[in-house]
Parts: sequence; structure tokens; C-alpha cells
Amino acid sequence: MASFTFKAAAQVVLMVLAVTLQPQAAEGLTVGKEQREFDYFVLALQWPGSSCRNVSMCCPTNGCCHRAEFPAEFTIHGLWPQYQEKGWPSCCTNETFNENEVSSLFEDLDRYWPSYRCGLVSSCDNKKGSFWAHQYEKHGTCGSPVILHQYDYFFTTLALFFNYNVTEVLEDAEIVASDTKKYGIEDVFEAVRSAFKANPKLSCGKNGIIKELRLCFDKEFKVIDCDATKSCPKFVRLPEFHELPRSTMVKRAIPRMIDVEATSFFSSNKV
Repeated sequence: MASFTFKAAAQVVLMVLAVTLQPQAAEGLTVGKEQREFDYFVLALQWPGSSCRNVSMCCPTNGCCHRAEFPAEFTIHGLWPQYQEKGWPSCCTNETFNENEVSSLFEDLDRYWPSYRCGLVSSCDNKKGSFWAHQYEKHGTCGSPVILHQYDYFFTTLALFFNYNVTEVLEDAEIVASDTKKYGIEDVFEAVRSAFKANPKLSCGKNGIIKELRLCFDKEFKVIDCDATKSCPKFVRLPEFHELPRSTMVKRAIPRMIDVEATSFFSSNKV
């Protein structure tokens, strides 16, 4: 369960953020011809039953290896600044991730923003680091003039995640994890649309499994319509998470899973 004070106060936190994280001058931001200021945010959420579906080996730092202790729920992939027409800025400054800046958020980050792989992840300038480092250095550094600091980036993302609880919204519409049921994609859209008054975007894999669900926000963190979903069939699935056998626990890294950012889902360059 999320830290009670954080989860319970999520709506208040967002109201405060909308006031305090107003656009302001940022020092050290590199904005060139291809790195202009972003237009809106995407909150990308992963479905563990899909992300962990093909993992055959494990390690202690892989969220797939201890996901069984938590209920079936979406987790955070990242908060990504986007351009309206196409593409997105990346690696906007030379700032590096410092875990000490977000140490007070570790409990929530471990559960709600886990990595589903072992080993280090490529970041800016061919550096390698943690999944959180990758998300902040590639995407978080481009949040200016709205988000300027590491703590603000992770805190804001968690607040959005708790306040716009997609898992609960789908459960209320009886769209739940199942290895046998299929759901009309329009029913998924309608459930989210009814709750948040905006259209989400889905990313699907083979046989219509939902890999990601995205919500879009303007610079004041008001939810807005995302662009159209193109990678999903008319009927979709939310596969159950299956605990990995203890025999898969090994010290070596698992084969790298396909990064969602590299799939055809992004052929439209909308992150």
C-alpha cells in the first residue's frame, strides 16, 4: 500500500503543484533547434502482467521477481515532456541523477515505479545507470520551465499516478486482470474518459495484450486528450501476473526486454 499520507493527499498535492510549479526561468537548459520547450506531458503506465510475461530468468533488482506480493495494478514507466506535432525533447541538460535527492520517496518508487529488467539502462551520452536515472536524465531534464529539480520530477509523477488511479477506474468498470477475458477497447476508453474527462492512449502487444496506458496533461497538470491509439485491436486483454519460479533467481541479468520506447507504437514519434 502507498504511504498513507502521500496517497491520501494526492489531490491536494496536485493543487499545490499547479500553483508552485509555474513556468519560470531555468538556468543551464540547453534548447537548440531540435530541443525547444515541450508542449505537454505524458504519464506512461506499464501493466506488470504484460511487462513480465516473457521473463525466464530473474535477479533481486527486477520488479518482476517480487511483483506477486502486490495486487494487480499499473505501475509507472515515466513522465515524458512531448511536442504537440511529433517527437519529444530528450537529454536537455547534463545533470545526472542523484538518488540522495529522492531518498524520502524510495518506498513509493520501489513499488509504483519499478524496473522490469536487471542490470543498468542506457541513458544520455552513452552513460548507463538505473531505470530511475534513465527516466530523469532523458525525460525529466526536459521538464523546464515547469519541473526544474529531480525531487519535483519524481514527486509530481507519483502525485499524478495516485490522483489518476487507472487501475481503480478499470476495476470499477469490471475490467480486471484475466488470462481468459477480453474487453472491448471502446469500453476501456469509456471507463477512463468517464472518470477523467479525456481520452487515454493504449499500447498493445501480440494478441491484444495491453502493455501500456497513457494519460496526457497540460503544463498545469490538467488532463487532456492523448492522440489516437493505433496499435490495438477491437478487443484487448489484461493478462494476469504469474509469479516466477524460484529456479529463475540467478545472479546474471535477464535478457533485455524490448524497450517500449523502441517499438512500433512510437512510429508516430509521440514519445
